Amino acid sequence: MNKRAFILVMDSFGIGAAPDADRFGDAGADTLGHIAAYCAAGKADRAGLRQGPLQLPNLAALGLGRAAELATGRVPVGLETMLVTAAYGAAAELSAGKDTPSGHWEMAGCPVPLDWGYFARTEPCFPADFLAEFIATCKLPGILGNCHASGTEVLDRLGEEHIRTGKPICYTSADSVFQIAAHEEHFGLDRLLDICAVAKRLLEPYRIARVIARPFLGEKVGQFKRTAHRRDLTTPPPEPTLLDQLQAAGRDVISVGKIADIFAHRGITRKVKGEDNAALVDVTLELMEMAPVGSLTFANFVDFDTLFGHRRDVAGYAAALEAFDRRIPEFLAAMQPGDLALISADHGCDPTSGGTDHTREFVPVLFLGPAAPTGSLGRRASFADMGQTLAKHLGIPPLTHGKACF
Repeated sequence: MNKRAFILVMDSFGIGAAPDADRFGDAGADTLGHIAAYCAAGKADRAGLRQGPLQLPNLAALGLGRAAELATGRVPVGLETMLVTAAYGAAAELSAGKDTPSGHWEMAGCPVPLDWGYFARTEPCFPADFLAEFIATCKLPGILGNCHASGTEVLDRLGEEHIRTGKPICYTSADSVFQIAAHEEHFGLDRLLDICAVAKRLLEPYRIARVIARPFLGEKVGQFKRTAHRRDLTTPPPEPTLLDQLQAAGRDVISVGKIADIFAHRGITRKVKGEDNAALVDVTLELMEMAPVGSLTFANFVDFDTLFGHRRDVAGYAAALEAFDRRIPEFLAAMQPGDLALISADHGCDPTSGGTDHTREFVPVLFLGPAAPTGSLGRRASFADMGQTLAKHLGIPPLTHGKACF
């Protein structure tokens, strides 16, 4: 039988605090459960956007509510269903962090036991020696920011000064990341990418996982908007992943969205971008029509995280979930005999919690399509179980980590 595989990552869509959440300051975190509760209480109503209880009938039918019950002991409000048409589970993370690369790599069979380097929660927060070399090497007049910040807030606060002075905006978060925001026209996109490459090289001794280019447009406060030309410069995975194994076997591995950046462009044979969740869904559906036998299509839907989770926008997150849910029938209709798809997440980002950081949570494990069984897969001890299942489905040798779910 012809076999293909698809991974659909709902970036940041956690379903309840992981067993070690308290170690990360995330005890009680529950991205899905808290959004559902806010919606049921009318606290996520927004005129012109959404109203009332959370409506996710298609994800519920795939077992999302049951997966959340495995994680927390309860089904989120509105996700009750008698009939489940897919295989569902809840996976905890083995990796030492709750960052984007670690979650994706572990899902692809490569847990990350070592901890990344992080920047102090002080202001300024970046090492003075690094900054001095960075500014000198890139011939910059200086930098702005030098702090922990929200990517949208920092643009409104410093965007006009950036345009006036030519100093890039440098900031970080609780993740192992150095982010540089600069205007695409006044500063230049190519120049931004160049200085990001310098920063990545200079930060290697500090074990910083990613340097992210954050280009934006607009001329004044209230007009600044980040563009789709984001670029993540990521440290490569420490071991071969499912993607590497497939590429070595002569298979196609198609990246949708920021997947190629997350894997440092390793194990990727083709990459496709999209401006937002809706565009990324459209691209993924097009690929489902033409992806060759034996291939893996790996898509990341980033808006849940960047636009709503980090910004602690419950109503926006709920509306994005409902919009994604409405597209599920299209995914199901596009699948061919022998296909297996996985819907999961890389970490949580509970929009009802304090701060702006990711949250350490279980993630959903939803296997669907003609090659998927139905019923509970239970709690999984590692995200790597998902990669191992897909390796088995695609007929390549077992990965080093993880146990196949079926």
